[in-house]
Amino acid sequence: MDLAYVKKLVKLVEESQINELELEEKSSKIRITKSPSFSAAPSAPHPVMHVAAPSAPVPAATSLPSATAPAEHTYHEIRSPIVGTFYRAPSPETPAFVDVGSKITPGTALCIVEAMKLMNEIESDISGTIVKIVAENGKPVEYNQVLFLVEKA
Repeated sequence: MDLAYVKKLVKLVEESQINELELEEKSSKIRITKSPSFSAAPSAPHPVMHVAAPSAPVPAATSLPSATAPAEHTYHEIRSPIVGTFYRAPSPETPAFVDVGSKITPGTALCIVEAMKLMNEIESDISGTIVKIVAENGKPVEYNQVLFLVEKA
């Protein structure tokens, strides 16, 4: 099955009333669900596909209240470009790519989103400092879901 065909199937499921689609063709089998199943961190190495975070400005910014300053601060949101499982580190034995307070630049690896057994490395699109990690390690994330909040440099 080619990637364009899989994307069409995902779009079909997203736009329809069905919650799950399972398809088997020759030696290929694909299962698409609207609510992804929970899975543990991968134990075997998988190929990594680099996916840059969306470079277009995100229209809706999230403001976090500050306990010390009365004025609210607007942060840049780094969102998931795909549906999958969010991982903060490349494997369970290695440290996280970034933590709160980490300084980042465009191209800095931030996390991995696993989709269909493919590890997609998500990279920063701006320079700044991580102020909040919104997604939870090992949990599913949706397309365009906020993963990180960054204070621009």
